[in-house]
Amino acid sequence: MSKTKEIINRKAKYEYHFHSKYEAGIMLQGTEIKSIRNGHVSLSDAYCLFKGEELFLKSMYIKEYENGTYANHETRRDRKLLLHKKELKKLLRRVKEKGFSIVPYRVYFSDRNLVKVEIALAQGKKAYDKRESIKAKDNKRDLDRLKKIRL
Repeated sequence: MSKTKEIINRKAKYEYHFHSKYEAGIMLQGTEIKSIRNGHVSLSDAYCLFKGEELFLKSMYIKEYENGTYANHETRRDRKLLLHKKELKKLLRRVKEKGFSIVPYRVYFSDRNLVKVEIALAQGKKAYDKRESIKAKDNKRDLDRLKKIRL
């Protein structure tokens, strides 16, 4: 089993313009941390939502731990994100503006071996923005190929 250092939501970069990023802690149950250490996490359908003044991560998939007992966790339960009160108020104010949302971008282990979630205050891209992203990515890939051939 390969142990991964970080899990990235690649689709988010394609779908959204990131305005600012935040590092948030996450409240987990016992078997969830073991599944994350084994790399059994998916952020593809995940999103963040406010309930009152608290921020929750919804629909993040964490596979059930194979060696778990009857106390195993639910795979797609709501998980509370831990941020400073100032950051929460700032995010809540910005989310109420038109077009802004909070997107989980990556899950990783901090220096102190704690699970952190990098969330981004984002605005959805239009169709023409997505085409420009694809064009820039293709150009970069072609340039990298040319550099590799010349070496």
